[in-house]
Formats: sequence, C-alpha cells, structure tokens
Amino acid sequence: MPLTHQAASEELARGDKIIRGLVARHGLMKIGAAPPASKRFESLANAIASQQLNGRAAASIWARVKGLVDGPFTAEAVRTVPVRQLREAGLSGAKCASLLDLADQVSDGRVRLDRIGRLTDDEVVDHLVGVRGIGPWTAQMFLMFTLRRLDVWPSGDYGVRNGYGRAFNGGVMPTAREIAPLGDRFAPYRSVAAWYCWAAADDPEYR
Repeated sequence: MPLTHQAASEELARGDKIIRGLVARHGLMKIGAAPPASKRFESLANAIASQQLNGRAAASIWARVKGLVDGPFTAEAVRTVPVRQLREAGLSGAKCASLLDLADQVSDGRVRLDRIGRLTDDEVVDHLVGVRGIGPWTAQMFLMFTLRRLDVWPSGDYGVRNGYGRAFNGGVMPTAREIAPLGDRFAPYRSVAAWYCWAAADDPEYR
C-alpha cells in the first residue's frame, strides 16, 4: 500500500539531511484527502483559470467564474454559460477557449475524468494535454493535487527550480532540463520533494 504524503516526508527526511532540515522548519507535507471524482472537472477548470496568475488574483477570478454556475461546477453546466460572462469574470479569450474545450471533451467522452485515476502518471499527462490550453505543467499539478500522486517531478515549474537551487544547489537555480534528472534521488516520492522545494523558495533561511 502506498505511503501517505506525511509518511513519505519522514522517509525522505531519513535519507536526506536537507529535506530533514526542511521538515523541521515546515513540518510534514500537508495536502489532505483526494477530492472525489465528481470534483475533478472543477479542479482542472480552476487550474486553467489560475494559469500565470498570483494567488490572490487567481482566487478572485476563480470565485467569479465559479459563481456563474448554479449548483455543481460540471462540464455540462459550464457549456451553458455565455462566453461574454466568462470574459467579464476575468478570463482571457484563450482561457475561455481552453475551459470550453475541456467542457466539450469531458461531455462527449474524449476526456474521461471519471476513470482517469486508473491511468499511470504518463498516461494521465498524455490524456490531458490534448485539451486546448492544458500543457504538461497543468497535468502535473492535477496529478499532484487532485489525484494525489506521490512521484511527480514538475521540472518546468519555476518555484521548484528556484527552491531546489536555494536549498540543494548553492543558490544556483537549475534550468528545466538540468533539474529533470536531479529529482531522481527523491524517487518514488518526488512530489513530496517538489513540495519542499516550494517551501524553500519562500523560506528566508534559503535566500
């Protein structure tokens, strides 16, 4: 049976002194239970709406977008919302197109969010990147925070690269290509290591 994220934090800390220090400062990884399958569309829609925005702006826009739907935020409900209202809520034209393409593909069965949890990590990424506006990073965030997968290493994420550089690499931030193999030392718990890289990126101790 797979370890919990907290148990994986302890396992990494036993074998890596830097992770051990980060655990001492930030505690065991906090992520909570996986959302139900019925919330997976909403999770992906939120990720699309939040792309390239800071936390406060993303939360504000997402609240307005979610408020356009009465009841559960489903693909079928989103397809009834006029594009004008999505734009007025703060979505760009590109994000509107992405959200509606996701809704269309979920509704017609091309994207099977109800069964996606049965796929491997690579299969999940391949399944999702066929949606307009969903790239590897968004798919990886879905793997980590919706499906709660333990061994995802988002090498293209700026925060992960920044935190890795500060905590593990003498302050030198690696490129996405450079950091990709550097996560191998943390397998099979690379998601947990990425979480601690984010923590290090925001930690004055590592600046």
